[in-house]
Formats: sequence, structure tokens, C-alpha cells
Amino acid sequence: MGGVNKLLEPLDGIPVLARTLTALQLAKRVDEIVVASREEDLLDISDLCHTYGITKCSKVVRGGASRVHSVLLAALEAPTESELLAVQDGARPLVTPELIDQVVSAAARCGAAAPAVPIKDTVKEVRDGGAVERTLNREVLRAVQTPQVFDAELLKAALQAALEREDFVTDDCSAVERLGKVVFLVDGDEENIKITTPVDMVVAEAILEAREE
Repeated sequence: MGGVNKLLEPLDGIPVLARTLTALQLAKRVDEIVVASREEDLLDISDLCHTYGITKCSKVVRGGASRVHSVLLAALEAPTESELLAVQDGARPLVTPELIDQVVSAAARCGAAAPAVPIKDTVKEVRDGGAVERTLNREVLRAVQTPQVFDAELLKAALQAALEREDFVTDDCSAVERLGKVVFLVDGDEENIKITTPVDMVVAEAILEAREE
């Protein structure tokens, strides 16, 4: 994103993170929100929650040196009586309250759930230098989204184990899977994109425009 904080960038006039948090605010099965942030953004995010009426946000905490560490720090700040913890990327501003509630309901039944969508492109595994190693069967591949929802103690144990082993994991499902636990996938939403590059902002604005129409 060219060095800017994508979470605070305006998306059709509203910051990316504010849109994400609003969806969590409106989700019926979300009781409380804890935001993990870079230290320099703590005040800005606290102000954002106040400005956009995110009353479920109880804490904005400093994140860690890695994604795993940041999620664990936020998880440890959740109420001790929490049975389920949902991890949502701040950079998925088009997530809907309905999808959030759907995944929470699935996790309540099975202990670990996440939304996912089928892969559209053919996916290649490559060696150094760009040579194709093999072509993967896209029929059995899924692109996993957030929220990813877990039994609270399971998630904390998985994140702690990943930190201790210095495992590189790009999502929380991976940490849970490495404990030998099964994660169940539910139908995700094609519009639940993650803002990673400037092109994603253009796509997100187009989706918002289509929703308004």
C-alpha cells in the first residue's frame, strides 16, 4: 500500500477499519471486541471507535512482533468466561454481520470454523527460479477468509504453541491444525476481500457501489 496504514485509509469516505468494526458491532453473536494495533496507532484507533460508535470495543491493545503474537495478546485480553474467540482481519472491511454470525454458529457446534471460497485460478507449485513443480487440483482447494472462530482455550493454546516453536503461520487455522485439531469450513463470501494492494481498494469501492445500487 505504498507505506500508508491501509486500516485508516478512507474507503468510500469511511476508514477501512471502521467498516470492519461496524460489521462486528452489528453481528448478533459478537459480544465484545478487542483490537490489537501498532503502538503508534493506539490513540487513532481508540478515537475511530468513538467516532463510529463501536461500543462493543472494550480494549485497544498493543500488538506483538508477529501476527501470531498480536492475536494471542488480544485473546488474553478477552473476558475469561469467553467460550469462543473470533479472529477478524481488520483489512476485510466488506465482511457482513450475517457471515460473522454464521461462522460463530458453526464454531459453537464444532469448536473451530472459518469461511472459505473456491479457488478460481489454476494454482502452480514452483521451485526456485520459477520452474513449475506441479499443478494443484483446484477442485479441492479453498481460499480461507475471516472471521476464524475457535474454542477460546484451543485458540490460546494453539497460538502459544506456535510462538514457542517459532512456527510461521499466516492464519489462525494453521496454528490450530498443527495441534492436530480439525477446522471446518463454511461457505464464505466472494465480496469478503482483503485489502492488500491499491487495486483491492478500487475493487472494494466498486463492490460498495454495487451494494448501494
